[in-house]
Amino acid sequence: MKKQKYVYFFGNGKAEGKGDWREILGGKGAGLAEMTSIGLPVPAGFTIAVDACAQYHRHGGKWPRGLEKEVRQQLAKLERSCGRKLGDPKHPLLVSVRSGAARSMPGMMETILNLGLNDESVLGLSAATDNPRFAWDSYRRFLQMYSTVVVGLNKDVLEGKLHALKQRLGVTNDTEIPAGGLRELCDEFKAFFRDETGEEFPQDPWEQLVGAIQAVWRSWNAEKAVTYRRVEKITDLQGTGVNVQQMVFGNMGDDCGTGVCFTRDPSTGENEFYGEMLINAQGEDVVAGIRTPLHLNELRTQWPEVYEQLEAVRAMLEIHYGEMQDLEFTVERGKLYMLQCRTGKRTPSAAFRIAVEQASRPLMSAAEARKLVKKKYLPKKYEKLASRPVITKDQAIARIVAEDVERLFYPVISSRVTAEERAQRRIAQGINAVPGAASGRIVFSAEEAERRAQNGEAVLLVRKETSPEDVGGMQAAKGILTQTGGKTSHAAVVARGWGKCCIVGCEELNIDYDARRLSVNGVVFSEGDELTLDGSTGEVFRGALELERPEPPKEFEILLGWADKRRRLKVRTNADTPVDSQKAIELGAEGIGLCRTEHMFFSTRERQLAIQEMIVAQTRDARAAALDKLLPFQREDFIGIFEAMAGKPVTIRLLDPPLHEFVPKTREQAQELAAATGLSAEAILHRAEQLHESNPMLGHRGCRLCISYPEILEMQV
Repeated sequence: MKKQKYVYFFGNGKAEGKGDWREILGGKGAGLAEMTSIGLPVPAGFTIAVDACAQYHRHGGKWPRGLEKEVRQQLAKLERSCGRKLGDPKHPLLVSVRSGAARSMPGMMETILNLGLNDESVLGLSAATDNPRFAWDSYRRFLQMYSTVVVGLNKDVLEGKLHALKQRLGVTNDTEIPAGGLRELCDEFKAFFRDETGEEFPQDPWEQLVGAIQAVWRSWNAEKAVTYRRVEKITDLQGTGVNVQQMVFGNMGDDCGTGVCFTRDPSTGENEFYGEMLINAQGEDVVAGIRTPLHLNELRTQWPEVYEQLEAVRAMLEIHYGEMQDLEFTVERGKLYMLQCRTGKRTPSAAFRIAVEQASRPLMSAAEARKLVKKKYLPKKYEKLASRPVITKDQAIARIVAEDVERLFYPVISSRVTAEERAQRRIAQGINAVPGAASGRIVFSAEEAERRAQNGEAVLLVRKETSPEDVGGMQAAKGILTQTGGKTSHAAVVARGWGKCCIVGCEELNIDYDARRLSVNGVVFSEGDELTLDGSTGEVFRGALELERPEPPKEFEILLGWADKRRRLKVRTNADTPVDSQKAIELGAEGIGLCRTEHMFFSTRERQLAIQEMIVAQTRDARAAALDKLLPFQREDFIGIFEAMAGKPVTIRLLDPPLHEFVPKTREQAQELAAATGLSAEAILHRAEQLHESNPMLGHRGCRLCISYPEILEMQV
């Protein structure tokens, strides 16, 4: 039987893996293999297959048979390729160890940099580079990462020691700490490691590598990673690949740096090379936001040759993949290295602009492409490809998914709100049920939401969960936040139909209805305090952040026009009110496929009371009187719908809900209805109990309801 292969090498322009082996290598590993194969400057390394992670967990934390031998063989191959050895006291090879699942899970799993350093090799690195500060900074970073990621020591304690050192030295940035200070900090980190574990920090590079690989595998089942996969509906993935790669250094001096860039602007979709870079820094520094990075335009001025090389990489990868790419790179001593490429995440409006422009315009002008070819940064075969559209119109149409269209029409947190302000104000994370954003004052009941909304207040309805009885408050609220539930819960389904920002399953919340307050990680918020919800990310923020309502980009109409020329189906929409019907026409609907008449009674408390009177009526005359109240509401709405549709077809569904969903469930609600009907609250609650059904999907509704109460059918018709 053929022995299973677990480890795949890449380097020196050749790769054992391929770009479409995402399920085998993970997304990062497949990207590294593909970039290597097409001739990009990628530091050599090897990828441990996803299946090794799956087997590690399946067999109780044991490595698959033969894996250790393969890793040792590929490590030796990497050492020969680089001319250095892991842990060598004079010329050490240092590696990074990174995760990479088949689907992108940004920030959900772990990374270790500078692995291979120890008390001896740090001295060799210092002498070999003639740069003691760089060597001790690299060792400091490795000690910090290994201690927290592999061993699980307290990250805040180590950050505190770094902060205390900067205070003692009177400096602000990490880059201002001299070599002596960094060496002192390394001693502090090792002492903390010894005190917490009872052991010395590992000096054996192989022990370090094994620990890092296993830490990446363990991070696959970390709570944040499991939650992310559940929310993103990618729970069928088997595990993560592990990428072990030669380190290149952006922190060796002022001719080094690290950055992240996108082949197009991910916020607007503009055909602009977009990104940021930090001089004299390592990869995580850009993401951490400790220092203000340079925009790529500044790189064009400071390092024009590096910028032009990046421009060539941009062209090659966007043409190769036919998609906007998210790239990570490092510059060491003026030389560019590519560390990652993946399809870039983007806003809904950017998704439309990118799709349309990729199908109708070239990435760059012929002159720009020719210039890069002449300088030998861009291979000759890309010269013509770069100056023509990247994809076809059919590909552009197929790329847009329903969620992209839906999210165009929700308010969003303003682009003027900085990432730093978001981080400072963030208090909780839930499931992003309905995208968009909303700010308002906290209320804990539907009644309070309606009362405050009638007075012109913006409110957020915060509940453990919602029920149909809450629809008035849900309609009145700007956004909805629940402690439990998922994307198919009541709150999510109703809010989605209304285009209302909604976050569900926010389990960090502790809601106390009696005290009318909620607490999050020890911080208490009372009714009336302001919060902001970002339904696109599931984040909850304290206070009111600035919002903006995006206008659909012109590319939205262009792409739908392309789709109209190709489609064979006609599109009708669900619409239950005149307002919904008018919006449907504006968006190109050719009719109403379903008008649910019971939804006409949700919009005001007056309408809700009228239908509740009809349901609890004990005589035909009482029921007829209630129906007389409902008739003008229905007639008014039908006229508005027909006027909006202007002769287009409308399919009307007569009253079809399970009746128990409409009747009061609490004594307070029953007393309000009792005052309107003359019945006792007890009689109303008894009627509600009678109407309850164990399986309302097959219950007393639709045609069965019409047989019991034909007068409802007569009024509606």
